[in-house]
Amino acid sequence: MNVLMISPGFPAEMPFFTRGLASVGAKVIGIGDQPLGALPEMAQEAVSHYVRVGSLWDEDAVIDEVRQLARQGEIHLVECLWEPGMILAARIREMLGLPGMTVEQTMPFRDKETMKEHLDRAGIRTPRHARAMTADGVRHAAEEIVGYPLIVKPIAGAGAKDTYRIDNREELENIFPMIQHVDEVSVEEFIDGDDMTFDTVCIDGHPVFANVFFYRPRALQIQTIEWLSPQTVALRNLEHESIASGVQMGHDVLKALGFRTGFTHMEWYRKHDGEAVFGEIGARPPGGRTVDLMNYACDIDLFRGWAEAVCHGRFSQPIERKWNAAIIFKRAIGEGSISRIEGLEKIMSDFGPHIAAVQLSQVGARKKSFRRSLTSDGYLVVRHPDFQTCLNMADRVGTDLRLYAE
Repeated sequence: MNVLMISPGFPAEMPFFTRGLASVGAKVIGIGDQPLGALPEMAQEAVSHYVRVGSLWDEDAVIDEVRQLARQGEIHLVECLWEPGMILAARIREMLGLPGMTVEQTMPFRDKETMKEHLDRAGIRTPRHARAMTADGVRHAAEEIVGYPLIVKPIAGAGAKDTYRIDNREELENIFPMIQHVDEVSVEEFIDGDDMTFDTVCIDGHPVFANVFFYRPRALQIQTIEWLSPQTVALRNLEHESIASGVQMGHDVLKALGFRTGFTHMEWYRKHDGEAVFGEIGARPPGGRTVDLMNYACDIDLFRGWAEAVCHGRFSQPIERKWNAAIIFKRAIGEGSISRIEGLEKIMSDFGPHIAAVQLSQVGARKKSFRRSLTSDGYLVVRHPDFQTCLNMADRVGTDLRLYAE
């Protein structure tokens, strides 16, 4: 099977998915705008052939290039797990007459307002919402449709980038200079509750693997408070009553949007009264090393599992949810280069058997911007069968492990 993989080397998780395709017997044809030699070594080793284009965002030129490529050898699948390239992948499928998501099917996963409109019609609880392309449009949506407090975020964004909580008209006016580069935004009701996820690998519309994360603290706080050590926690027990409504909503969302095969990442809110409210969904895996975290929770390889699902329509790895697992991201204190790391030896001594991964910036490395990279200056993964014990270890890593920059 010949699989065209768009952007096989970027973002950071893509080389693992590219290797996953090769590991299940696919001949991987990579296409991207990096030179082959600039791809991570893992991606270089996994691709059988690589086509460099001038820009992935010149879609017409890329499609012409793929048309020429298809004349040289049959392409059976087109895959893209990077949010900005999903419409391009759909256009290529349509041009070649291949299975997979069309442009029309992809749009609800890229346009947050279209997404919510589909789910509103299906009777799924979404925040009050409206789209806007001008400052006056945002003002109208805020005061006539949504009400305060509210969230303003890009229609086609991912994560919490360019996302703002607004509590009143004065705060609304203050964000306009910060979002003037965004062509279109979604204005939606602010939901007070926990930030949760529902992640799946699906085959023919049926989740063969599922996962629930929650973020500590909430995503907007993670984006705005530098001294935090953000946590993403994978839950061992997916049948717990506290998440039952969100898990059911996840299944309902997949059905309403007609998703068939591949990875999905849904975010939802768990209100304090237990109500589940939809956030958004992408037809892709989550970023921020969270596929790794799912692997640590179950001792499986979801990079290979996804590849097997899309190439062969099966998921052969046994799934046993052994652990609650938490990834804790560290942000260096100070500015400049990492000068010292404190507390790591004590953490390793106390939690050694329960530490699944340590990946910290080395002394001498430049401190990274926490606003540009969730992984910041590195991370540590802990896991334990007991939920509260896992959280306690994660909190210790947050408070006792420190990186300093100067």
